[in-house]
Amino acid sequence: MDRLTTVDEIFLRRHHGYGVPIVMQGIWRTADAVDAAVLGSVHEELTLGALGRRVVRPRVPGARLRWEASTTAHPLRYETDPVDDVVRWADNQSDVDVDPEVGPAWALSAAPVTGGGTVISLVCSHVVADARGLVSAVETALSGRPPAPTPPRTSDVADAVRTVGTVLIGGARASSRLAFSAKRRRELREHADANPRPQPGRTHVVTGTCTAILDVDAAEWKAAATAEDGTANGLFIAVVTGIAGAAGVPMPLRISVPVDTRNIDTVDRSAVDHGAADNAVVMTEVVATPDDSLADIRRLNRDAFARPPMGAPPGFPAETLQILTDRVAHRLTSGAGERDALCSNIGHLPDTLTSLGPYPTTGVATRAMHPRLSAERTATTTTRLSAYLCSYGDKYTLSLVGMDQQFFDAPERLRDLAIAQLGKWGLSARPW
Repeated sequence: MDRLTTVDEIFLRRHHGYGVPIVMQGIWRTADAVDAAVLGSVHEELTLGALGRRVVRPRVPGARLRWEASTTAHPLRYETDPVDDVVRWADNQSDVDVDPEVGPAWALSAAPVTGGGTVISLVCSHVVADARGLVSAVETALSGRPPAPTPPRTSDVADAVRTVGTVLIGGARASSRLAFSAKRRRELREHADANPRPQPGRTHVVTGTCTAILDVDAAEWKAAATAEDGTANGLFIAVVTGIAGAAGVPMPLRISVPVDTRNIDTVDRSAVDHGAADNAVVMTEVVATPDDSLADIRRLNRDAFARPPMGAPPGFPAETLQILTDRVAHRLTSGAGERDALCSNIGHLPDTLTSLGPYPTTGVATRAMHPRLSAERTATTTTRLSAYLCSYGDKYTLSLVGMDQQFFDAPERLRDLAIAQLGKWGLSARPW
């Protein structure tokens, strides 16, 4: 489908200054120096792939924003001076100007590493891809497979008729059910209780971030989870909760957990069927404390995944948000999916990423970053700590982004807190 979804538009509003700006970033490390020609080939493939698109505003009122293919790209940036701190270098790369409307919406850069090897960064606007979408675009570029065909162009007039009709008919139907059904009114109250607007006491101003990336042996991670009647994902949540608690974040910790709708049959696939690099996620919530066992967290996770995801009120068409102005839509979705922390489990990365041409990959990290924040350019959020987990080869990689300087004021402290919490589970961490 060539039209943006409501989730795409939430990230587009963030790009326009309504909320914390977000870009996706993939980071690769190799043991050897990568030839510029190899990276140039990857850059060319990415230009023709799923990331090569931009947002176009329709000419007909009521029609949704649409996607249009775009081969506009930032030139490959391959630095010559070796970098000592690959995480700090990657942090700096996330500040690149990626624009989902004007373009380019993504950027590829690389640098040699002191002592040998290469570090590579791919950054894209969160409007054009979520983490799995970014990984999918890279997998296609590295595999040599042709990219998915561009979705056929749909008519603005037809889309306006469909969208406005859906909103009017669906809204009227939902309203009538509220008037005559106590069950529907109860569901709406429960939805409001589960999706409260951010309270002033829980929000904070973000002026910057601090980050850490750590590798952990995958077999040890799984063994630690199994030994406590838990899961690998539950251990992820427990570690992040422990880090937040040790930093002084008030407990219990309200955690946003993204759910990949690519694997959920109950989600309307028509809403996320516009290409490989889509924002195919919904959010649910887990509330945990450092005292919870992995068995407790396993139960909390099961209950969270059984509940309807955070989002639009039940019964009302999500398209309602797409015919409103940015300001009004932002007010209605302010804080959508935001909690004290975010735990995003990207999952196992494709084997295609084990090498860049003839160069074996020694490490891969995926995360969301928040560019161009400063004391002069701030944003407000409830999120204090974001965490991203992916597995690759024989390791898990944990990426942490501290968003509240009251608790996370230096990358070295964030790294040490993570090492200490992983150590409590018998896990040895190898910082990047």
